[in-house]
Amino acid sequence: MWYQTKATELLGIDYPIMQGPFGGGLSTIELTATVSNAGGLGGYGAYTLSAQEIYDIDKQLKAATDKPYNINIWVSDTDAPGGIITDQQFEQAKQLYKPYFDEVGIPLPEKPAPFKTRFENQLQVILDIKPKVFSFMFGTLPEDVLEQCRRLGIRTVGAATTLDEALALDATGVDMIIASGFEAGGHRPSFMAPTEQSTTGTFVLIQLLKEKIKTPIIAAGGIATGKGVAAALMLGADAVQVGTAFLACDESGALPAHRKALFSEAAKYTMLSRAFTGRLGRGLSTQMAKDVVGKESQILPFPLQTTFMSPLRKAALDQQKHDMVLFWGGQITPLLKHTKAKELMQALIEESNQYMGS
Repeated sequence: MWYQTKATELLGIDYPIMQGPFGGGLSTIELTATVSNAGGLGGYGAYTLSAQEIYDIDKQLKAATDKPYNINIWVSDTDAPGGIITDQQFEQAKQLYKPYFDEVGIPLPEKPAPFKTRFENQLQVILDIKPKVFSFMFGTLPEDVLEQCRRLGIRTVGAATTLDEALALDATGVDMIIASGFEAGGHRPSFMAPTEQSTTGTFVLIQLLKEKIKTPIIAAGGIATGKGVAAALMLGADAVQVGTAFLACDESGALPAHRKALFSEAAKYTMLSRAFTGRLGRGLSTQMAKDVVGKESQILPFPLQTTFMSPLRKAALDQQKHDMVLFWGGQITPLLKHTKAKELMQALIEESNQYMGS
């Protein structure tokens, strides 16, 4: 059976199909539970949440499904040394973005307050609540933390964008490794070489990892159909992680305008940009993202850029000026068909059956 893999055995799920865990309010209890209840692995992105919020979300997830689910946090949640920026950095950013603030008719915001990392508090919650699966991005975890997870029965999943990153994760003893291709929507979870240099495609990355490491591999990026699932499994992946196709479903936390954009003509064009958050990520192309190409040195480090852009995003959404708003989406977006998560899961399973044989 194509769906009986190392991943389904390790994670305790029926089908090797995982839903991408979206941060920034895009994950929901309903979406996560729907995917888990349909035999896949729902995922909840928690990197922006406080410790208490993660506790509360976990309680709600346990009430919504008795199946395994994945909670995701980020090892590195700031690119600003000490969580602060200089006045000079802020002046440069203001100069770059002033025309956009002017266009929506709002003043430039105050300098963002220093950012304090939440990672250690979040990690403690993970150890306390013991989700079946704990995935993390933007780095490796100390071996003693992974050992604690093993003792508590938590399966650990790290994300790699290059072979070097996968080898680093493999050396720490994670249970599974996500091969995150540059086709994927959302932030690029690179943590070794500069992100712009870490742009291997999903299907190349699967093959490299399969050759060099023994840890089971999850393919992510450019997969939204059963044909994509079958191709990834044929190349040696033990599971796939589907992001954009689930983000486009009604059950996700994406705004109606975002979901509409994912099914529009605009979805043909995506690009990698730092313009909105300070970290490189793939979303639907916008004029603003194109305008700041080559001016990345004037963009604030993550996540202070997000804070700085927050009032602009709100005003642009209110005024329907979507060329100033980041709508996350991967290169596969033009192939999206489904608006219901359960139907998407059924389609992925049925199509995979056709290509792989039941």
